[in-house]
Amino acid sequence: MRIGIFFGGPAREREISYAGGKTAYENIDKALFTPVLIFVDSLGNFILTDESKLYHAGIRDFYPGPAFREGNFDVYIESLQQQLSQAELDELMHGIGTPIQPQDFKKYFDFAFIILHGPNCEDGAIQGLLEWHKMPYMGPGLLGSAVSIDKILQNEQIARANGQQKKMQVVRWEQWNGADVHQVFETAKAELGLPIVVKAPHQGSSIGVAIVKEDSLDAFVKAMNQCFFSLEVKADDWKSWSDVEKHTFAQRIANLDESIGYPVAIQETGEIIYHPIDLLEKLDNYPPIGGKGALLSINAEDQVLLEEFVRGQEFSCGVIQDDDGTVIALPPTEIAKLEEEQTFDFKTKYKLNVTRKFIPVRTTLDNNQKIQYNIALVFEKLGMNAVARIDGFLTPDGCVLLHDPNTLPGMSPTSLIFKQMAEIGLDVTHAITYLIRQSLRERIRTGKDTVHLRVLLADLDQSIEKQLGELVEQTVEFEATQEAYLNARKTFAQLSASGKVKPIAVLTINEEEKYPLPISLLFKDTIEDVLEMVSQPTHPLIVETKEKAKNVTRRFVG
Repeated sequence: MRIGIFFGGPAREREISYAGGKTAYENIDKALFTPVLIFVDSLGNFILTDESKLYHAGIRDFYPGPAFREGNFDVYIESLQQQLSQAELDELMHGIGTPIQPQDFKKYFDFAFIILHGPNCEDGAIQGLLEWHKMPYMGPGLLGSAVSIDKILQNEQIARANGQQKKMQVVRWEQWNGADVHQVFETAKAELGLPIVVKAPHQGSSIGVAIVKEDSLDAFVKAMNQCFFSLEVKADDWKSWSDVEKHTFAQRIANLDESIGYPVAIQETGEIIYHPIDLLEKLDNYPPIGGKGALLSINAEDQVLLEEFVRGQEFSCGVIQDDDGTVIALPPTEIAKLEEEQTFDFKTKYKLNVTRKFIPVRTTLDNNQKIQYNIALVFEKLGMNAVARIDGFLTPDGCVLLHDPNTLPGMSPTSLIFKQMAEIGLDVTHAITYLIRQSLRERIRTGKDTVHLRVLLADLDQSIEKQLGELVEQTVEFEATQEAYLNARKTFAQLSASGKVKPIAVLTINEEEKYPLPISLLFKDTIEDVLEMVSQPTHPLIVETKEKAKNVTRRFVG
């Protein structure tokens, strides 16, 4: 089966998607599937490309690439859309591959493996496009996707599903822009108390998340503007900055993990600025009204969600399904911050090693079961299927509070969803095969193109069964050092992805002490974690979950 791996996209999380494309490409079972790479640029173009485009530091290094670093600015393609003619854009796209149209997708692949995040990618938009062209795709369908992108709607629907009570408040742009911000802050404090969690409701990867911890109006205004994707520029500050500082400011706006992204609008005039060079010129010559001006992302949020701060153990829990649609909540992962005051934002999640992860949550068996029950219930009641990851808190009094369902979880080799699937016996290659197969099964349930999809599913099942009978075991033996452990993980993954070998990891302490490792121990962060757990009994929750998921595991690993 030809699998179109969609990566990139228009959202602020596109670099996370880019990294996920590499994971999928490297770990997909090459004996079952032929991977076809589809780079989605931030203008919405689909470009058939090759694996060389996966091995750059980031998207901007190959598209638009070094030739377009005018003024020594590193920009995405949207900053050039006013400068390039259609012919020039076509030439640029052909430089990295072949642009293709949705009506032609079936010429190139049979199934769309979507690793795209954020608006237009997780909200049902691309899912609807694919359904229109009768192309099966990975992940939940239209309903589950639409609900999971909207944090305000999520809160309301989760409360209806499991009865949880969590205080929240919504502030619209017209209630904020030009309003008495002091009064907005006072109202928020009265309703929610301090700290206040401030969220951009349609973003993922903790982009647009801030916590106002102190009774500080300045901190509240900064957090609100961050989540509205509005950036204030004071005239006195601008005039005092050196050319280097101005350049750094203009570049930072283009860095999607740091700022609002181009294009930006001058809020007072509505004029749109596409490129950092144009912004520098505008701010040098434009006198901001009242001594300051505001830049607003053209994809700014219209509402901001305020929530009460929940104290407790933070966790994330993946959800999968059995063949008949039965929902299975995986063992939840506790995310423990090494520094108590650290905000779990975008950089914490992806850039810095400031958390430890424990599977399951360090609490009683009953509490872990309660988490799984609520996760499975919300997954089902919110119309999700195939796969999702739902986050939440376990409060000191044992209350489970859920938020932020994620229908297209991030895909690094050690992402939480892969760590949790490893606990039931599936490595990354098996997990990807599960995602393809179960998503195909869920597309059949929609009653669209049913006969064709049943043929695809039957052919895939036949190939999986045949493969299981032909796999040859191969030992991957390694010593108890971090370097050897990481190399063994890499070798294990490569062998598994070949689709011809069943690798067995063996940890060698000495000639007398050799430990065949379960898959789950290949997903720990350090060799110290492995050594700590290698002789420990399996947690009862994991035993229970493996039993619930035994039909899933048996299908893919025998």
